[in-house]
Amino acid sequence: MESGNFTYQVDPVFVFVLAVSIFFIIGITATMLFFLFRYHKKRNKVAKDIHGHAGLEIIWTVIPLILVTFMFYFGWVGFKKMVNPPGDAMNIKATGRMWSWLFEYENGVQTDTLYVPVNKPVKLTLNSLDVIHSFYIPAFRVKKDVVPGKIRNVLWFSADAVGSYDAFCAEYCGQRHSYMLTKVVAMPQDSFNEWYADAGSQIQMMTIAKEEGETTATSSQRGLMLIKTKGGCIACHSLDGTNLVGPTFKGIYQRQETVLVAGEEQQIIADETYLRKSMIDPTAQVVKGYLAVMPPAPLSEEEIEEVIAYLKELK
Repeated sequence: MESGNFTYQVDPVFVFVLAVSIFFIIGITATMLFFLFRYHKKRNKVAKDIHGHAGLEIIWTVIPLILVTFMFYFGWVGFKKMVNPPGDAMNIKATGRMWSWLFEYENGVQTDTLYVPVNKPVKLTLNSLDVIHSFYIPAFRVKKDVVPGKIRNVLWFSADAVGSYDAFCAEYCGQRHSYMLTKVVAMPQDSFNEWYADAGSQIQMMTIAKEEGETTATSSQRGLMLIKTKGGCIACHSLDGTNLVGPTFKGIYQRQETVLVAGEEQQIIADETYLRKSMIDPTAQVVKGYLAVMPPAPLSEEEIEEVIAYLKELK
C-alpha cells in the first residue's frame, strides 16, 4: 500500500535487493548441488587438483561489486532525502516514554494520536524521557530511533492518502513494549485545519476558565487530558478496573493499599498526599505486587492538582 512520499523510492530498492538475493541464493544452491553430483566420490575415485580460473575469479568479483555499488547508490540517495526535511514542513514534537507517545503541536495542542494533513510535509522532532525507543510508521516506510538526553533526532514524511495508519515502537523498551502503539491519522487539509483550530481553542478556553476561577469539572477535564497525553499514565494504569503494569486508577482515591517502603510493607490510604508523592517520587512507595518501573511524571504542580481532581471523581 503506497501511502507516503518515501514508499515510491524505498519499495523499488527493497524489490531490487530482494531480487538480487533470490537470484544468488538459487544460483549458489544450484551450483553446490551440481558440484555435489558432478564430483561425488563414486565418479571420482582418485582425487585431482583443480587449478584456478582467472576469468571466473574476475567475474564473481566484479559482478557483486557492481551490484553492491548500485545498492549503495540508491540507498544513499534515499537516505539524503530522508534526513533533509523541506523548509515548509509542519513542526511537531514527538516524545516517547514507557509506554506511550506524546505529540505536541505549535499551537500548544497535545495528543496521543498523530494528526496530520495529507500532501503536507511533517517534521517530527523526536525525544525520549527514559530509554531508547524507535518511532516507526510501516505504511510510510519511515523509522527513526528516539534517544533520551540531548540528542534530538528528526524524522519527516508526507502522507499521500487519507486514512488511519499504525505507528509502533520498533526498539524493545521494557515490559509493555508491544503495547506502545498509536495511530497516524491523515486528514484532508480543510478537515485538519478545522481540527487544529478547534483543539487550540479548547486549550484557550481551559486557560481562560482557569484564570477566571475554574470549576472542579474543568479541572477534572484537564486532568483526564493530561493522563492521556502529557502524563502518559494510561500506558500502565487502566481507567476501567483492569490491572496492568500498575494498579488501576478506577476507585484509587481513598483506597487502602499495601506498599513497600525500603523493602518493608506499610498500609496507606491513597489520599491527595500519597497521589502527589506517587507522581513526583514513584519509587518511594511502590504498591505491593508491582515493579518499581514508573518514572517521575513530567507534570507541573498545577497539572498534578488537575490529575488528582480527576482521580477523585473516577469511581
